[in-house]
Amino acid sequence: MKYPFLLGCIIVIHVSVMAQQKDSLRFHFTNRFTPSKTYIPLGLILTGIAYSGNNEESIKNEVLEERNEHIPRFRTRIDDYLQFSPIVAAYALDAMGIQSKTDLPNRTAILIKGELGMLGMVMLLKNTTHELRPDGSDYHSFPSEHTAQAFAAATFLSEEYKYRFKWMPYAAYGVASSIGLLRVANNKHYISDVLVGAGIGILSMKVAYWTHQYKWKKHTKQIEL
Repeated sequence: MKYPFLLGCIIVIHVSVMAQQKDSLRFHFTNRFTPSKTYIPLGLILTGIAYSGNNEESIKNEVLEERNEHIPRFRTRIDDYLQFSPIVAAYALDAMGIQSKTDLPNRTAILIKGELGMLGMVMLLKNTTHELRPDGSDYHSFPSEHTAQAFAAATFLSEEYKYRFKWMPYAAYGVASSIGLLRVANNKHYISDVLVGAGIGILSMKVAYWTHQYKWKKHTKQIEL
């Protein structure tokens, strides 16, 4: 658990320095859809489905066996809170004067659309598949909502700040990946649940950006990504 904390400290220190450089110009970046932009999220979803077999030698059960052998008593609640941290970071950075890609009304509308899309897909699959969690607590294992939330939030943070900080996608998705690993370590999800959740989270937020119309505020410059 020390590594996410260390990463957070590094980010805070860097942000404190960059906060001194305030821009007076906010750019409007257009996010055009191309099929290649779906490769990663769809790849994650398809890989998760491929790993979801129920036989004893399936990937998901092999990972579960390793978890039960090496960290059978591992428990933490930090993933309940870290899943939202990229969203908090995105708004905190903007509040500190480090402007995001999108103005507040449009950014918030995109976030809401992405969150609703993510939750809709996750709830639909949970209620359709009725997959028993590895700890046997309920039948809402597939896919991982925590992971979907974390990757949707990471995509939001990355899209808003990758033009300013080249390292932001690595930090955002690094935190999101740690959430997925913690869900497996906590015995709440199989690796297949986590992979599908990650793909859903990324795809839902990407779709929100691709379909947004930017109605509330005029921007001074457009740059295509």
